[in-house]
Amino acid sequence: MISELCNKIFLQAIEDYHVYDDVDTPENNQYPDGSLEFLFYKKNWIDTVQWHLEDIIREPDIDPVVALQLKRRIDASNQQRTNIVEYIDSFFLQKYKDVKIMKHATFNTESPAWAIDRLSILALKIYHMRLEAEREDTTEDHRLACGKKLNILLEQQADLSTAIDELLQEIEHGKKYMKVYKQMKMYNDPLLNPVLYGKKN
Repeated sequence: MISELCNKIFLQAIEDYHVYDDVDTPENNQYPDGSLEFLFYKKNWIDTVQWHLEDIIREPDIDPVVALQLKRRIDASNQQRTNIVEYIDSFFLQKYKDVKIMKHATFNTESPAWAIDRLSILALKIYHMRLEAEREDTTEDHRLACGKKLNILLEQQADLSTAIDELLQEIEHGKKYMKVYKQMKMYNDPLLNPVLYGKKN
């Protein structure tokens, strides 16, 4: 099942990152370049680094110059995240391109890769909520509250994993078909963001 592979690789990427727990740690992706495993690892590595960038930028006394640099880095990370999701969808489009689509087949509200994107974020929430539920330098009430949240996140992970596997099975059997829309983000495009193209005038 794809979801099982995703969850395994996502946890591996998260644990690899936390060996040093530094946003400048080089990516430790050892899967063959271009493979689905490579894309899953890279996807979660981007998410994991961005997770910690989002933590850092919320430092109450952060220097405004540093905050702006971090904001630019987060923007670039968001673009990378979108790009890798589209690469993953391209993988599935290629894999299922010869499937005979049934007459009354429908398409899903989100593509497989965007569902996998949510699974990657869930893996991060679970990892960090588990840390909170096991913290020794806090109150028992805090640990109990985080433990309850952790159980909900684990349930969400199981449900989303099932939904992703079922979606891919339905695509494979022609009951659903992939219809992918590129994100077409405008704020990073110097031809589409008025603030950016206005600078040229």
